[in-house]
Amino acid sequence: MSSGAPRQFVVREAVLADLPPAVLYSLLKLRVDVFVVEQECAYPELDGRDLEPTCLHVWAESGGVPVATLRVLRDADGRGRIGRVATAAGFRGAGLAGTLVRRALDVLQGSEVVLDAQAHLQDWYARFGFVARGEEFLEDGIPHIEMVRPS
Repeated sequence: MSSGAPRQFVVREAVLADLPPAVLYSLLKLRVDVFVVEQECAYPELDGRDLEPTCLHVWAESGGVPVATLRVLRDADGRGRIGRVATAAGFRGAGLAGTLVRRALDVLQGSEVVLDAQAHLQDWYARFGFVARGEEFLEDGIPHIEMVRPS
């Protein structure tokens, strides 16, 4: 996060049906900016899971603009899933992603939670109780590893 006056952040959450179109657009743009543009991964960012009725979008705003986001899902097997964790470049280091992950874990309390972490973030996710399962794999040219947090 750049220096200067402290920034104020507000954490919000909503299912798709309750998201104003402009907010949804901003969340999707943030994800595309981070994953497709910055990380140079041409992949189908819009995978259909945002449309699931139980998909919960959680984000942090600064000045009314989303600057960090993730989504909380339920897989077919009942496990919780955290995905699409992204923070705008100018807001990294402010603890926003950690705040959002903790909120997601509160939502998924009592469930096993899985995520596919970029491999270089394995230790960061371990701070929240996630452990690696299986071998690293390439997803869109970036090493990932499945991580699990027991219920």
